[in-house]
Amino acid sequence: MKRVFSDRKTIIILLAPALLTYTLAMLVPMVWSLGYTFFDGSLIRGFTYTGLSNFTAVFHDRKAGQAILFTVKYAVTITVGQVLLGYLLALLYVFYLKRASSIIRTLTFFPVVLPTVAVSLLFSKLFEIAPTVGPVNSLLQALGIHAMNWFGSGSNAFIVIAAMDIWRSMGFYGVLLYAGLVDIPDDVIESARLDGASGWRLARNIVLPLSWPVVVSAVIFSINGTLKVFDSIYALTGGGPGQQTTPLTLYMYQTSFAYGKYGYGSTIALTLTIMCLLVTLVIFRSSRKDLTA
Repeated sequence: MKRVFSDRKTIIILLAPALLTYTLAMLVPMVWSLGYTFFDGSLIRGFTYTGLSNFTAVFHDRKAGQAILFTVKYAVTITVGQVLLGYLLALLYVFYLKRASSIIRTLTFFPVVLPTVAVSLLFSKLFEIAPTVGPVNSLLQALGIHAMNWFGSGSNAFIVIAAMDIWRSMGFYGVLLYAGLVDIPDDVIESARLDGASGWRLARNIVLPLSWPVVVSAVIFSINGTLKVFDSIYALTGGGPGQQTTPLTLYMYQTSFAYGKYGYGSTIALTLTIMCLLVTLVIFRSSRKDLTA
């Protein structure tokens, strides 16, 4: 086996199909899209070289600004909810349920594998007000509170979106963080307990520092996924009411395929890519400072 992997020709032959597929499916479209940022037009109308005009247009586009603000708001809210609830679930699995946690882990993980359209339809029915009153509004009426039009305003629609996406994905982050918690040596936990640490003190002073690298990985994974959200919002609200729940990905889709502005849509996609890279870089640098402090 060592002779096989020490041969460069063998390594190239083994890696070539995967590298070729990745290049054709990922790298070529990325470079192609980057080239579109310097042009205006579509495949039907043709393309005209415009230089950096698409980049300056992003800074003056009010809808793009709204989409960026919503994307950041969504990413921060959902990431905090996903990782926090996921971490609490992981603590529950490790320190309370222990070996009996397998059933609970399966049940909380189940929403992750459900189709996005099915989950969106479920939540649209839960929060429905017309033509029939959904369970949430029925509960509000039973408590003496007026039924709310959850999809009639951007703030209410955001609450539904956040509830849906956090509920759907917290089981995944619970399992991800659980894998990090089980790697903590038992003797470290027992020594801390003998020294009087328990409950919140044990979690804050021992468990969290030892599991911090896994938490950082979960945050990076979550923030990059939420910055690129598309399917759940498109299926639930379509970006409405108006443009109040439109993230950058949906605005890019509308600009490119509904309005036929491929160049400007590619510029929006590049803006989102830069946002993801910057956020990841900031998290990495801040986490390294915390670990070396």
